[in-house]
Amino acid sequence: MAGHRTRTTLAACAALSLAALAGVATAPPGNAAAGERTVAVARKAPLPVLVDCFDKARVRPADFVLACGDGNSRLVSLHWSQWNARKAVGQGVNVVNDCKPYCAAGTFRSYPVKVRLDRAASWTKHPGVPHYTRLTLVYPDGRPAGYRPVMTFQLWN
Repeated sequence: MAGHRTRTTLAACAALSLAALAGVATAPPGNAAAGERTVAVARKAPLPVLVDCFDKARVRPADFVLACGDGNSRLVSLHWSQWNARKAVGQGVNVVNDCKPYCAAGTFRSYPVKVRLDRAASWTKHPGVPHYTRLTLVYPDGRPAGYRPVMTFQLWN
């Protein structure tokens, strides 16, 4: 009998606690009509994403493959100081295969780089999601053979 009474008491306490919580959650503001509840929700446009080689949306990625076909150029150790509707700014390392004497036997070399993403546009795969369409790399100290100090690339959609 004592076990039944304990279970009944616990169940009653749980029910009262839930009812109290529900009452707090649905309590109307001071000047609203009884039973009416208003909630202000600020809807913000989604931040642009960076679309990777596998059509996945990425925000502030730590790494990013630039050469999707063979992986011979990628950004690693990325740290982002800005990521907003207009642009993303960060820095990291561009790891590039020198392909000498040919790519399979080449050596991956690392170059510090400043990264900028901009020109956000609607992503074809997900029209409600903006994505950055341009990538600019600035090499402050050394760069891969054939590269200019500032390289700009159009990104895939």
